[in-house]
Amino acid sequence: MKISLPALIALVIGSMIGGGIFGLPSQMAAVAAPGPLIIGWLITGIGMLMLAKVYQSLAVKRPEIEAGVYGYAKEGFGTYIGFTSAWGYWVSGWMGNVSYLVLLMSAVGVFLPGFGEGNTPLAIAVASVILWGYHILILRGIHEASVINTIVTVAKIMPLVVFGVMAAIAFDIDTFSADFWGQSADAGSTVDQIKAMMLVTVWVFIGVEGASVFSERAKSRSDVGRATIIGFASVLALLLLVNLLSYGVLARDELAGLPDPSLSGVLTAAAGPWGAKFIAAGLIITLIGSLLAWFLMCAEILRVPATDGTLPSWLGRENRHSTPVGTMWLTSSMVQLMLLWAGIGGAGYTDLILLASALILLPYVFSTLFYLIDSVRSRSGINFAEVTVGVLASVYSIWLLYAAGPKYLLFVGLFYLPGTPFYVAARRKAGEKPFTPVETAILIVLVLASGYAVYGLATGTLSI
Repeated sequence: MKISLPALIALVIGSMIGGGIFGLPSQMAAVAAPGPLIIGWLITGIGMLMLAKVYQSLAVKRPEIEAGVYGYAKEGFGTYIGFTSAWGYWVSGWMGNVSYLVLLMSAVGVFLPGFGEGNTPLAIAVASVILWGYHILILRGIHEASVINTIVTVAKIMPLVVFGVMAAIAFDIDTFSADFWGQSADAGSTVDQIKAMMLVTVWVFIGVEGASVFSERAKSRSDVGRATIIGFASVLALLLLVNLLSYGVLARDELAGLPDPSLSGVLTAAAGPWGAKFIAAGLIITLIGSLLAWFLMCAEILRVPATDGTLPSWLGRENRHSTPVGTMWLTSSMVQLMLLWAGIGGAGYTDLILLASALILLPYVFSTLFYLIDSVRSRSGINFAEVTVGVLASVYSIWLLYAAGPKYLLFVGLFYLPGTPFYVAARRKAGEKPFTPVETAILIVLVLASGYAVYGLATGTLSI
């Protein structure tokens, strides 16, 4: 069965509204004062709108290209770059789900003892049970899972609306304007603060391309574009509401010191002790939906490259419910391994989301550059509006790479490289040469980056 427009919109909103919005107040306050924050949101809003326009336009202009970030990268830059885009997006997706499970257990800890910050032995055990519950649900069918996701998405918006009303009532303009530019708190220059907050914004906007990932299963390709823009606008409004109102409820240093989910601390300050449990309950509902949306996208993003010889065919093999079982088993296994690592290594929610955000940056760069090149080479002539969108989206996605910094880009290589043997095996089975000379050079860069990252982790000069 095909996926309807409301279900596509729910996939976009469901994948974007996850744990990120509930941790936004403390994460933003730790790196930026209100002034730089507003500038950063303005840049982010324009940049992400351009990115959303890219995926909307490509869905209409190039309907023959499947699986969004994978198809655009492959069409524009070759098979290996297409593979890296799909693989990086997939790794970012399941890594994000690890962070969601950790945060979910942390929210459960508001009601029950023994869960700590979501990475205690009890928390990891319960999270593992939930993980395999999702695995079984999705194996029963992509369409059925998308319907459940639509219902949950509606339910999880309500706590955010309640928060907005209560925070608006408690908002104090003097609290908001105190140290507006972060000078007395020694937060660094305005540019430094903007750079620091923008990697966090990537995390809360990941999923804007969600409808394009399911382009092949959509009832109409035009629905993909509409779902992208509607989902983006809805989530942007909620993010601005939550983030800016929080600065008027608590002073910045108080916000920065709140534990995750920091939104509960803000609501507690605004409305009383019930706020913590109310937000924790809302977070649990939200994460249940976001986990489902992202497991669906992880399953889908590797299915298409597995059907065209870019990845081994077993990853795209579907059961009688049209679920790619090979990809689901690989995804669930990786989430389980990373959960165990989070428990042993004590990795927290923020560590995991920054890594997941960095991993998705290259797929965004490939998509925006392909759109720009495609617009310039259009047979119907150059459309300057489209070229402008392409330039702005490309500049923004490259800026995000710069904002991420070299540390996270090294880890990108470390997580991208293990997928290459899958790619090589699939290309050889298809009778194709795995690498062109340019792709060989890219592979060497990934190997060097991975080697340095491993060395840094071993010596303690790098840490996640």
